[in-house]
Amino acid sequence: METQRPYSSFSYLVNLSVQFGPANSLGGFQEVSGLTHVSKIAGTHKLGDVTLKRGVVNSSSLWNWITQARNAGSSLRHDVVVTLRNEAGHPVQSWKLSNAKPVKYTGPTLGGKGNDVAMEELVLSAEGFEIVPPH
Repeated sequence: METQRPYSSFSYLVNLSVQFGPANSLGGFQEVSGLTHVSKIAGTHKLGDVTLKRGVVNSSSLWNWITQARNAGSSLRHDVVVTLRNEAGHPVQSWKLSNAKPVKYTGPTLGGKGNDVAMEELVLSAEGFEIVPPH
């Protein structure tokens, strides 16, 4: 009997399908949390907000999406796909957030002591959530 070893959680990609295209990642995030779907009553479900955290990088693409979403209101939503990869870098599972929009951005805490990485956080709200074939 063969036993499968669980995949490590450190190798994944976050893709914003419309703006960046399937081959381009939204960014190198350090953490993705909140991939949650709850269904207690048949026909109803609740989705948790998804939080993305990363070190601040010299890239304007994330902020451009936040600005566009703020100016366009709820009409500017995109699908976001989070893809877990194995140790060889091959996709093994993907989670799709349908019609996601940024609802909160938190910039880094800056201080004069130490050498901590400047971290930013983006919270997404989605209309749908599903596990899909790896991208």
